[in-house]
Amino acid sequence: MAGVVGRESKQVQLFVLENSDRESLEGFVGRVTQPEATVYTDEWVGYAWVAETGRGHATVCHTPGQREWARDDDGDGVREVHNNTLEGLWTGLRNFLRPFRGVSKWYLEEYVGIFQWVHNLKVVTVEFVRALLGRRPTTILGP
Repeated sequence: MAGVVGRESKQVQLFVLENSDRESLEGFVGRVTQPEATVYTDEWVGYAWVAETGRGHATVCHTPGQREWARDDDGDGVREVHNNTLEGLWTGLRNFLRPFRGVSKWYLEEYVGIFQWVHNLKVVTVEFVRALLGRRPTTILGP
């Protein structure tokens, strides 16, 4: 799994990847982030290549000796260097999947897509309910 959360847009992009190797992750980050973006991660060695792409890269160190979860690099009182939002999303995805008592890897991408769709939706609208019910859009409220 790989994921990105837009700090300004609050939109989520989640993908099921076969591998978490450099090639897979680099392709994912290249597709879902702008070249001028800053990518915030932990210090896992699998992210060492991010700075080579020209994107900004800031990390937090979760190791037992450091135990860093968020950091204020510019001194404004806001701890902007963190990956807590995405880590919280993984917990939300696990909780979303739990009632299904196991999901086949063949269908995992569809479950993740539904979770992403609902998360990005933010507001339940008439159009959303119609889409869930398979009804065609209309400008008139009602049945």
